Amino acid sequence: MSAFSTITPAMTPSEQAESLVGRHYRMVDHYEVGREKIREFARALRDGHPAHRDEAAAAALGYDGLIAPLTFPAILWITVQRMLFQSVLSGYDLGQVLHTEQRIRMRRPLVAGDRLRCDSFVESFRRFGDKDFMVIENVLTDQHGEPVQSAHTTVVAQTGASVADELARAVDGVILSGQALGDRRADDPADDDLLRAAGLLECQEGRDTTRWFAQPPKRGSRSVPAVEDLAVGTALPPLLVPLTRGDLVNYAGVSGDANPIHFSDAVARAAGLPAVISHGLLTMGLGAGYLTSWLGDPAAVTEYAVRFAGFVPVESTRHSTIEFNGRVKAIDADRRSATVAITATCEERKLFGRATAEVLLR
Repeated sequence: MSAFSTITPAMTPSEQAESLVGRHYRMVDHYEVGREKIREFARALRDGHPAHRDEAAAAALGYDGLIAPLTFPAILWITVQRMLFQSVLSGYDLGQVLHTEQRIRMRRPLVAGDRLRCDSFVESFRRFGDKDFMVIENVLTDQHGEPVQSAHTTVVAQTGASVADELARAVDGVILSGQALGDRRADDPADDDLLRAAGLLECQEGRDTTRWFAQPPKRGSRSVPAVEDLAVGTALPPLLVPLTRGDLVNYAGVSGDANPIHFSDAVARAAGLPAVISHGLLTMGLGAGYLTSWLGDPAAVTEYAVRFAGFVPVESTRHSTIEFNGRVKAIDADRRSATVAITATCEERKLFGRATAEVLLR
């Protein structure tokens, strides 16, 4: 059954979203992980680990190419989200949409030269007041058909009529050309060519994460901490990270996140925000860099999950500062692994409701 067979022009955005639950989409083309793109992404996150820029350093960790930062797949998550909004979720405005939760599971890190396919599964939809919540799972497979990473993304959109109208007017004046709500709404949504034009295919196969991620493969870790050196409660050294508007613009360009709440004061105010705010995935990526700099091995993380609780307002004339802290929550001596909790705050504002990582130790 086509996704468009259940979508009509009279549907509200919420009804469009709810009709997609249980559907499976696949990117038409593959995504090739580029060496220079890895370097750009690491620079946008100020992640200085040498394995992101020096092939000899990546080889020392056992990889044939540069290792991508942990949240590098955000480029694909954002791409798929944009494709869905261009085709089957045309009633929403991009300025209404925020990430609220992200969880990644890694069988291995991405490396330069990987040719990735992305399958997306719309898992659930729920509505609370004037907010719509949608959960999508994105599964990446490599050129050999092997699964490499899985990501669960929760997004929320405000749908109150007055908010939506004000946002639409503000967004249309500043959004990337061709991405305005009017440009993205199809005259005839009962047309599968629109889905293909956006870069997606609807697939009939169901979701089988058990098959893909039954057991993460065993691999050694070259992390700096050894399991014998840590105990429950061990604290990671704190890190202060300044953020400016320039950092937000740079991340938007590198990641492809064109949401104007990250660069336009007018859109941010229309969305009820005090100022332009940092991307949640940028904050998450900075937290991942904080974690891997302590580990010394970007490939040592097997799972990373963040529930966003707050945002970082970034004024046009001064920087904001994020403080990261971490603590070991649990240790598995048999697996030589640990669970680490990460906190992020900005001017006493809590940015993560909960953030944890499963890591491999030496």
